[in-house]
Amino acid sequence: MMSEVEVETIGLAVGTDAQPRAATASPRQVLAIVSVGICLANLDLFIVNVGLPNIAQEFRGASLEDLSWILNGYAIAYAALLVFFGRLAERHSRNLSFLLGVALFTAASAACALAPNVEFLVAARIAQAAGAALMTPTSIGLLLASFPPEQRPGAVRTWTAIGGLAAALGPLAGGVLVTFDWRWIFIVNVPIGVVALIIGWLKLPEVPGHDVPRPSFWAALQVTSGIGALTFAIVKANDWGWSSRGVVLGFAVAAVSLAAFAWHCLRSKNPFVDPALFAVRPFTGASLVMAPYSAAFGAMLLSVALWDQTVWGWSALQTGLAIAPGPLLVPFTSLLFAGRLIARFGAAAVVSAGILSFAGALAIWATCMGPEANVLAAVVGMMFTGIGVGLTFPTLMGVGAGALPPSSFATGSGVINMIRQAAMAIGVAIFVAILATPVSMADRIAAFQRGWWIMIAITMAAFVPNYLFIRRKIDR
Repeated sequence: MMSEVEVETIGLAVGTDAQPRAATASPRQVLAIVSVGICLANLDLFIVNVGLPNIAQEFRGASLEDLSWILNGYAIAYAALLVFFGRLAERHSRNLSFLLGVALFTAASAACALAPNVEFLVAARIAQAAGAALMTPTSIGLLLASFPPEQRPGAVRTWTAIGGLAAALGPLAGGVLVTFDWRWIFIVNVPIGVVALIIGWLKLPEVPGHDVPRPSFWAALQVTSGIGALTFAIVKANDWGWSSRGVVLGFAVAAVSLAAFAWHCLRSKNPFVDPALFAVRPFTGASLVMAPYSAAFGAMLLSVALWDQTVWGWSALQTGLAIAPGPLLVPFTSLLFAGRLIARFGAAAVVSAGILSFAGALAIWATCMGPEANVLAAVVGMMFTGIGVGLTFPTLMGVGAGALPPSSFATGSGVINMIRQAAMAIGVAIFVAILATPVSMADRIAAFQRGWWIMIAITMAAFVPNYLFIRRKIDR
């Protein structure tokens, strides 16, 4: 889920100063139409995690490593394409770009539902990510262009709350739909997307683009291949061996691709990511805290769905009900408490509390989860993750983007979100590598517990940049 700061700053990337021409929808109708985009993207974040064990049952020849790419393919593509499409959309009509994103996401959802194997499903999920990456900046751009300046903050809060509600309903909706067939978690997107396309085509105002430099396709390809190769190497390390040719090649491709991406950013006149952003200490701190925290978050999402269904034998519906308190508490914590706590104690203290809350949830699972179902531990752990995420993610977005000049708001928020999505993919890969292929239930339980302790260590590593870059800035 995205914070208010993030959606406001992304909106600046797509021309909030443009005036709609020949608008046939009121601002509130525009809000209703573009909210479909954030609902579709947020629903899929949790629905797919709940449905993963059921997908594994149908594709019996697929390993956990293969199945993890259903999550990671989406995260990696979304991470790289959000910045690329956000900047590319500045050049074109926002309403047509939004509709293109909805159309792509809808068609890709249909393809996911028809997938005959894991490879096809992963490819369709990447197409879904491309649609989501196009919908996000264009939807908020349309929203901010349609409302007068004094009403934009309220519109953004409503848009954010709708997205948060969709994320909160995701586990429950996924549990219900998977009860019929896992393909329904993708089929449900199709009629919603078609209706949004028809109404959007008839009603959305035209918001023209600007004459701005085109973002580098090669830079987007470099960062995508780098993160993808790194994730692949981590996932395959246990299966092939850390010194195997394929794993070493994966790490080599990752190193070369990411080095080439860094070289582009440092040398290009039109860098994909402006290196000057990292001269701002709070922005650097927010980025460095976001990376380990998001890695642990991605691993958590995968682990809890797998544990509930493969260790305790819960149904997808039971799993969805147990997960739901976590995402439900994210917007509640963010909107009602985070701002007040920041005003009283400072951003660094709030981030620290979020880190401790999230790590505490993982510690509960690592110490209390066993072969016998423990509903209290499962639900309380999810509640602590929701509180932790609600305190941390929006605060980091506020610290990072808020420290930048207005001209860099959009790029900065996009970069932090790119880091978040990429780190989630790497976190999933690390947890998959830790699980490996246990031969007994005792081995499986021990692997999960080991994975949670490792994720605690990764989460706690976020304290270092929080202290070095954020605490000093806020306290002085």
